[in-house]
Amino acid sequence: MFLDYGDAEFRYTPFPIGIAKPAMSRDQYAQLVANFPPVELFDSFEQMGKKGRKFTLSAKENPKRYHAYVQGNPLWRELYKWIRSREFIYGALDMLARHEIDLGFRYVPPHLRALRKTTSLMRRRRMPAYVPLKARFEFSALPADGGNLPPHTDAPAKIVTMIVAILEDGEWNEAYGGGTDVNWPKDETRSFNQMNRVAGFDEMDVLHTYPFTPNQCIVFVKTFNSWHSVAPMHGPAGRLRRTLTINIEALP
Repeated sequence: MFLDYGDAEFRYTPFPIGIAKPAMSRDQYAQLVANFPPVELFDSFEQMGKKGRKFTLSAKENPKRYHAYVQGNPLWRELYKWIRSREFIYGALDMLARHEIDLGFRYVPPHLRALRKTTSLMRRRRMPAYVPLKARFEFSALPADGGNLPPHTDAPAKIVTMIVAILEDGEWNEAYGGGTDVNWPKDETRSFNQMNRVAGFDEMDVLHTYPFTPNQCIVFVKTFNSWHSVAPMHGPAGRLRRTLTINIEALP
């Protein structure tokens, strides 16, 4: 087990979002920081035609480089296996439920799934439905000199997002920015954004900011109004806001 949610604290409006800190043991965290992949392996949002200024290494955007790095490093290989496990996925959902955020997903063993298909309609209604879930993680890096993520609510398939800061003590100055902003649209017609339209920073108010600090994990639930962003930063060239971004998603 990598992540520790014991000290998680949540806000509930306009959508459920919280922070766990410390997110893991000092030794584990130091190993992740030391083994973060070099930015030369990443692709930029500009290359992909996406809004924002960010570098990413993921199974979706650059799968060959991503899998080669993850599978070639024992630490990331172990984390990859755990993130994809039932233990991680339902452990995270159970943690949210303990904080009064019950998303309704339950693990149903294969034999009960098979029984549900063959039983009567009346009995089926009393049996838990099973929605297959998956989890993945990507490496992200925003350049301190202007890096940003415009306001958005995340893709519809996402259920839970976790953002783990990857930086050494004393590496980041809060004056650079880099915090995760909780947004709310100035125009109420933008409140409903299930399909994840991207907005401009000038279209949003900032309700709260989670500063970018070491060994923290920000956790939030994808909703129709889960607007969040990282405002353009004002740090030195060459410095990176590094994170591990974990998503729990519904299978298509």
